[in-house]
Amino acid sequence: MKKKLVISTGAGMSAESGISTFRDAGGLWENYPVMDVASASGFRRNPALVHEFYNARRHQLMTVGPNDGHRTLVELEKDFDVYIITQNVDNLHERAGSTHILHLHGELTKVRAVDDETLIWELPPDHLDTDPSTTIDGHHVRPHIVFFEEAVPNIEPAIELVAQADIFVVIGTSLAVYPAAGLLNFVKPGTPIYYIDPNPAPVPAGVTLIKAGASQGLKDLQHILTHR
Repeated sequence: MKKKLVISTGAGMSAESGISTFRDAGGLWENYPVMDVASASGFRRNPALVHEFYNARRHQLMTVGPNDGHRTLVELEKDFDVYIITQNVDNLHERAGSTHILHLHGELTKVRAVDDETLIWELPPDHLDTDPSTTIDGHHVRPHIVFFEEAVPNIEPAIELVAQADIFVVIGTSLAVYPAAGLLNFVKPGTPIYYIDPNPAPVPAGVTLIKAGASQGLKDLQHILTHR
């Protein structure tokens, strides 16, 4: 039986594909106050601005593709039962071919009904733009994104996955965004933990640090795991 390899990915996972992170200098969100374009209250105040912001992000996503790090995660499925928990809202893990992906913060290429969060639709590649007047099946829509000030519905399934992990890996995150940063607390005692990041945050004792970007770091991890 394959070991369960659970991987938590953050913005650094997609950075090498050309997707900026809002905490980086020159990042996508720099021209907007974050709470105006990515919060529940911001959406209530100015839904047109929020729609416009995520339209631009969708179009930018269409110009990039998976990087070697995403592809290495797919390769790891040959030797491990791989589950990915991602804070990223892009679809690069899916486009690379990973099988099991849990999105914590929503999905950029999807929208959901304003009046019923269970109604979710994938936008076709040739119709990526929405605005406050957009309706699907009679419902006005909003980005399928977990805004600031909203709960993270998938955190409980993520905690369950982490608790079942035989190996746990964190990639490309500052470990500052909660509740995702707290997933480390649910790893079973004695489980190997790896942290891949070129500028890593402080980590607890016992975590193996791989100081590299996602692509190189995952190649290093693949070598470690397959030669144990």
